Amino acid sequence: MSTKKIGALIIGTATLIVIAFTIYKISTGKAIGFNEIITISILLMMFFSAITWGNKEEKDGILQEEELGQRITEKSSKISYFILLFIILAAVTADHLVNGTNNIFLLAVLGFAMIILPLVEFLVAKQYQ
Repeated sequence: MSTKKIGALIIGTATLIVIAFTIYKISTGKAIGFNEIITISILLMMFFSAITWGNKEEKDGILQEEELGQRITEKSSKISYFILLFIILAAVTADHLVNGTNNIFLLAVLGFAMIILPLVEFLVAKQYQ
């Protein structure tokens, strides 16, 4: 079995254990918070990275540092940006509908999220001029 598969298996198992523990906490009426959400997020991030990218020594997939890997990263980054922007907009809308007010911090994040891509594109373009 390749290192990629072993790593994905270990990380996937750890993710399922943390998710099961979080579901147990919810079912027993205990509060879940920052630690559970961040742990699940980090483990899922590691899992998807482990199953996506290959290993140079074992030659078992696309390498992140190759041209194809870089194109995949660029395209997925831009798609992720727009998905995240939509999720933040939905959160602002839901917060307004539920609470009847606007959360200034959430609005600030939305505003920053809207300008970050054009700002970064401008700065990167300046490097090439």
